[in-house]
Amino acid sequence: MTTLEKIHDVPVLLCAAAGKPIGSEADALDLIGDAMYQGARWVAVPAERFDESFFRLRTRVAGDIVQKFVNYRLGLAVVGDISAHTETAPALRDFVRECNRGRQTWFVADGEELRERLKG
Repeated sequence: MTTLEKIHDVPVLLCAAAGKPIGSEADALDLIGDAMYQGARWVAVPAERFDESFFRLRTRVAGDIVQKFVNYRLGLAVVGDISAHTETAPALRDFVRECNRGRQTWFVADGEELRERLKG
């Protein structure tokens, strides 16, 4: 289930924590299609919705999913605590840091942090 919410005048598609795991480009395209249909500019996905392969960069799942969002000019926010993954994977920690420096893909702790980032 998804809901569209405006956060600081930015339409954001909020995904529920329960639902089909996201672990492929096809899954990303389903979200992108839904977001575009509803007029969203960002998609916020709870971290627990991502398949474990997303957090292992060598699988290329994260890169493929992020690239799909870039191609369609939609922002992607991964919402939730992923410290269990970043503590054991320096490459993932670096990836998260680089993403958070940009304006396309963010890893945020919670909805409040997402609201702050969308503020401007």
